[in-house]
Amino acid sequence: MAEVQDQEFVEMIVKAIVENPDKVKTERSVDERGVLIELTVDPEDMGKIIGKEGKTAKSIRTLLRVLGAKSNARVNLKIVEPEGSTGPTRRTEYNDEESKSEKVEGLSEEKSEDKAEKDEVKEDKADDDDVPTDVLA
Repeated sequence: MAEVQDQEFVEMIVKAIVENPDKVKTERSVDERGVLIELTVDPEDMGKIIGKEGKTAKSIRTLLRVLGAKSNARVNLKIVEPEGSTGPTRRTEYNDEESKSEKVEGLSEEKSEDKAEKDEVKEDKADDDDVPTDVLA
């Protein structure tokens, strides 16, 4: 009973959220680490399942853990990314280091431009100071 209960629970919640409930599929597997439920949905519904900042997916996982705790089982949810998906790429250390160096270079260029503008303003003021005041009046 508990075996089917967690899988049906996920299907019930997900089908209530998505636009294409007929394309919701779950697969349940058990190993030494506990129960794994793999969820597959229509690519258009991925955003609804994940939610803003992953909050919807996290909530479903939390509810599954509570359900699993009732039967002394560890239940995990894996959301299967559809093939051909154009989701965000995962950041790697290489990408992080590259983006950091780009930011540093950008900041250096901005500081150089700001300094050049300030120098121009100082030069303009210096030129104004050279003009005798009796000529301006």
